[in-house]
Amino acid sequence: MAVAETVARSLPRSDALDQYPSFDLTPVIGRQFTTAQLSDWLKASNSDELLRELAIVISERNIVFFKKQTLTIEEQKLLARKLGELSGGPEDSGLHIHPSTVDNSELGDLVSVISTLTPEAKARRFGHGSQFASREWHSDITFEPVPSDFAILKIHTLPEVGGDTVWGSAYEACDRLSPEFAKHLEGLTVLHDASVFRRPDAPYVCANDNAIRKGPRGHPLNVGTELRAVHPVIRTNPVTGWKGLFVNRAFTKRIIELSYDESAVIREYLFRLTTENHDLQVRYRWDKDDIAIWANSSTVHNVTRDYVGERYGNRVVSLGEKPSYDPKSISRRQALGLPAFAG
Repeated sequence: MAVAETVARSLPRSDALDQYPSFDLTPVIGRQFTTAQLSDWLKASNSDELLRELAIVISERNIVFFKKQTLTIEEQKLLARKLGELSGGPEDSGLHIHPSTVDNSELGDLVSVISTLTPEAKARRFGHGSQFASREWHSDITFEPVPSDFAILKIHTLPEVGGDTVWGSAYEACDRLSPEFAKHLEGLTVLHDASVFRRPDAPYVCANDNAIRKGPRGHPLNVGTELRAVHPVIRTNPVTGWKGLFVNRAFTKRIIELSYDESAVIREYLFRLTTENHDLQVRYRWDKDDIAIWANSSTVHNVTRDYVGERYGNRVVSLGEKPSYDPKSISRRQALGLPAFAG
């Protein structure tokens, strides 16, 4: 089946959300609404206008936070659908069913229960006992041919302290490349692989092909047990028209056009642009019933596993376009009239 690749829509902003108090958490990434209730926005007479503007704000700021939300599971799924639809997403793209979702899942196929991992599972997830927490930086489900545009996470159970989440801006990481190096990367593609979900010792239910949800997992192309896809190294965000690095340490395995050694060196450098630059990151300390919504097209994130006790939440992930690079796309700094990064 043919699938639409990214077309830079550069949707125009409106003043629909101006009446709702908010503030930016850093100059680069993150915005927090202080009093708004998403459930009210879903029921408002101008709901589509509000949610379309929200999708644009999320796409520009990478991640948006809402405090003490009353949003139900059904409303969370509806919101995820609407964010994609109202920002011009393709008709074939729905809500994702994670390949590790078990039959008769607690909240249904379309909701991932984010739960506490045992110490043993923490040790082997994505790292076989690595001592570096940076091994878990990722964008959601980039191993799918049609990956996520938006993700909505509501945390309802928290440890007394710890368990924060950190997000990083792929826009700003891309802006820190030299022009010549960026031009070279714009022609390259990279393999995303989630064979971790099929390992015999995987800390998930999917320990073999028979347990993996074969699909379709929210899109006709997201099928089978391979859990591999090839995407551009630099991707255009379809809502903003801005370009960003589309690599992440958890799933990005090989730059296709380069030798193994060249790929390894360049991948590591690209990972470090996000993981070692705290000034393009935002760290959020959760309170009960907080909600975060982020743009997986241009954002990477990582939980801090520094807590003791229970940490639970519900995540819904919507699907967007098949990733591609539009040569007419520009950088975030160019779009906002900001000077080039001077390291």
